[in-house]
Amino acid sequence: MFDKMDELGVNTVRMLSIDAINKANSGHPGLPMGAAPMAYVLWAYYLKVNPKHSKWVDRDRFVLSAGHGSALLYSLLHLSGYDLTIEDLKKFRQLGSRTPGHPEVGETDGVEATSGPLGQGFANAVGMAMTEAHLAETYNKEGYNLVDHYTYTLCGDGDLMEGVSAEAASLAGHLKLGKLIALYDSNDISLDGPTAKAFTENVGARFEAYGWQHILVEDGNDLQAISDAIKAAKAETDKPSLIEVKTVIGYGAPNQGTNKVHGVPLGEESTVKAKEVYGWDYPPFTVPTEVVQRFQEKMIETGEKAEAEWEAMFAEYKKRFPKCAQQFEDAFTNKLPKNWDDILPTYTTEDAPAASRKTSEAAIQAIGAKLAPFWGGSADLSSSNNTMNKADKDFTSSNYSGRNIWFGVREFAMGAIMNGMLLHEGTIPYIGTFFVFSDYLRAAIRVAAISKLPGIYVFTHDSISVGEDGPTHEPVEQLASFRSMPNTSVIRPADGNEVSQAWKIAIESEETPTLLVLSRQNLPVLEGTAEKAAEGVAKGAYLLSPAKGDTPDGILMASGSEVNLAISVQEKLSEVGIDVSVVSVPSFDLFEKQDKTYKEYVFPSNIHNRVSIELGSSFGWSKYTGLDGINISIDKFGASGKGELVVEQYGFKVDQIVKRYQEVFGN
Repeated sequence: MFDKMDELGVNTVRMLSIDAINKANSGHPGLPMGAAPMAYVLWAYYLKVNPKHSKWVDRDRFVLSAGHGSALLYSLLHLSGYDLTIEDLKKFRQLGSRTPGHPEVGETDGVEATSGPLGQGFANAVGMAMTEAHLAETYNKEGYNLVDHYTYTLCGDGDLMEGVSAEAASLAGHLKLGKLIALYDSNDISLDGPTAKAFTENVGARFEAYGWQHILVEDGNDLQAISDAIKAAKAETDKPSLIEVKTVIGYGAPNQGTNKVHGVPLGEESTVKAKEVYGWDYPPFTVPTEVVQRFQEKMIETGEKAEAEWEAMFAEYKKRFPKCAQQFEDAFTNKLPKNWDDILPTYTTEDAPAASRKTSEAAIQAIGAKLAPFWGGSADLSSSNNTMNKADKDFTSSNYSGRNIWFGVREFAMGAIMNGMLLHEGTIPYIGTFFVFSDYLRAAIRVAAISKLPGIYVFTHDSISVGEDGPTHEPVEQLASFRSMPNTSVIRPADGNEVSQAWKIAIESEETPTLLVLSRQNLPVLEGTAEKAAEGVAKGAYLLSPAKGDTPDGILMASGSEVNLAISVQEKLSEVGIDVSVVSVPSFDLFEKQDKTYKEYVFPSNIHNRVSIELGSSFGWSKYTGLDGINISIDKFGASGKGELVVEQYGFKVDQIVKRYQEVFGN
């Protein structure tokens, strides 16, 4: 099956990678040199893509989880006919180039995921495979396999040492994701040296225990053995497959097989030696004409034909199943039904107090009934954070069309898997856990923010009001921390009306992750939110309860459950002749997007008596309270006890705050 032209193709991939790294004098040549054969076989013979239309919805997905080997991916993209030129390769790792040090989705045509933090790309691939399975069972009809593609990932020893990949692999095996195939570049070397220093487990046996098929290729340069392994992986429909390919890192270099070729350019002398091993006699950045023709035939022509056949099938599908076809198209173009948000719950002051986790649950039920692409779940806390859609079924290996996902106690993988779902496109996913456990998946949220992915995070049990569970379960610093993360929207709503508007913002977000920070304790419906929350939450902060006079004596500002507390303080201060206004501040980041006129309206610069009230770190509030203001906050960890007693101990009772106000600002 394979001939000398294929060997030339493999070496072209190797040399383009070496040349790019050498020119940049920066990069990781070891992986491209060792893994080029498996990557070539996959791309040239199995990967179903159309390089001239890189966003074709039924394409195979390829994720380079070992993102430090980006030169390999860029070489493949260029050879395959994607919009990546030789000049782009020559600008590898340079400022403003389309070939950054690690792959970044949206920056380079054909890159499916932002990878680099090891293990996350592997979990992204699991999310993509879950989405493929869900969409296939939702939309495919007899004779019309509208969704029918594979997800591939190339990972290394470092990826499989990371806990996130273990979490994701466990879930993938449980879900029997047969269209997920991982190529494992098993070279026994990591950045510091031999993996034997820290990593001696039987990886294949571990994955078999997860429910995966494990296939071993003993010679990483044996193209036929690699091809046979991919065939076997595709033939196994009830298990994901791990193809372990034993490679030599930096194959061909004098220091091959050692960590010395992991992350250091070869340089001129070692490059000459590698060329001798490869039998390569071309100038830098040369692509032999024969290789161009081989990739044209294998990738572009095959891909264009595959997409044309799919388009013809979809045209017939649209005639027979117009409603499903329209829903499918809308899902992939992020088109929402007109006035979709009319279904979101609204509340009056006559309604009983309810925790914002409960009013969020009501929003989830309404959204799920209106938006078919909406699906999600929790890290084994759905009974507490109320994230299940009661009208729908579970997403399982026997029912991929279900929309309730059981992620298990796997917070980090859950976050990275959702990133994969979003990258695949075609659905609106959300995930949930307790706010304090957001730290477990912070790295995935950060990648979502970098990648401009509109993930939705339902974080409940938002403060020390959790009570008896104690400081390990009581978030203190998390609000301030996530507020500091670029391109991340943090919304902490004060009641049911603010919750519904927060969900509206989250669903309509196109490139910003949204964190919904919700309470365990009951919150009353506040006077004025029915009229003001729609605009107020969208603007991040709004005047909820004005002072009685034209010029207030001070401003009380708060988020979440503390807005009601601020209104109670306002009433108490009024009894002693102090006239203050109350501002609800559900979102710093949304407020910062407003113009100066609006900001001045909410926080008049001539009012210096300002108090922030929040059951969390004071960090960030001084921006609004100023040098003369007071921050009623928590700058130490919580305590175990009855929630109301813990809150009182930390100074969050009405009389305590009134006393602080009077002590600082007088009567």
